[in-house]
Amino acid sequence: MTVVDSLLAALASGEVTIVDLTAPLSPETPILRLPAPFANTVPLSLEKISDFDEAGPFWGWNNIHTGEHTGTHLDAPVHWASGRGGRSVDRIPPDRLFGPAVVLDFTAEAAADPNFLLEPAHLEAWAAANGPLPEGAWLLFRTGWSKYSADAAAFLNADENGPHTPGVSAAGAEWLARSPISGFGVETVGIDAGCAGALDPVFPVHYHLLGADKYGLTQLQNLDKLPATGALLVVAPLPIVGGTGSPARAYAIVPA
Repeated sequence: MTVVDSLLAALASGEVTIVDLTAPLSPETPILRLPAPFANTVPLSLEKISDFDEAGPFWGWNNIHTGEHTGTHLDAPVHWASGRGGRSVDRIPPDRLFGPAVVLDFTAEAAADPNFLLEPAHLEAWAAANGPLPEGAWLLFRTGWSKYSADAAAFLNADENGPHTPGVSAAGAEWLARSPISGFGVETVGIDAGCAGALDPVFPVHYHLLGADKYGLTQLQNLDKLPATGALLVVAPLPIVGGTGSPARAYAIVPA
């Protein structure tokens, strides 16, 4: 029996299960809102081509209008100035889109402080307790923020001082960029904290990770169904030629 045969048998028997980590994509899906004078992406909309009518009596289909960075999506290195000469989403090797899932649970800290930032000390403490981050891992930052995903105002959590959502400090982002991970996933609207525009460098997760040929994954759900270690993450973006990112489906294969 091959490794693939063993995996298929485990799926058939229920020995392992598949957890969908993807937020449903609809016109109501929260999207990042940048202040003027910066331009913003557009939410999803569907334009009907035909619906079993004169324009197409036997088929229904739509044109999709949305941005690369809408909903659960992948950030490619070329999305940021520090990775401008790097890979677009179609050039990311497929083996970088599979990897061990490592879940860091900071739901209590994020509930107590929506501006909570992950620091090197948190990452080093996790590694001391659980072992070093595996080569090619996807580090998933569990904050419980996905519970707000059906309410755009609560999800973005912005006031006159800007958005307030958990993320990673500049030092923490630099630590992650030096680590062996392939990517970093979050439950929030973007891979940086709401306050990241005031950090140095601004938006340090984008700056450090994308500049180091690592990838971002946003608006994840169901991270509470994953173990701290032992699951396999599968990320499936569209291979948009020259794309700075893509809406993506993300799954975890988890021992039952």
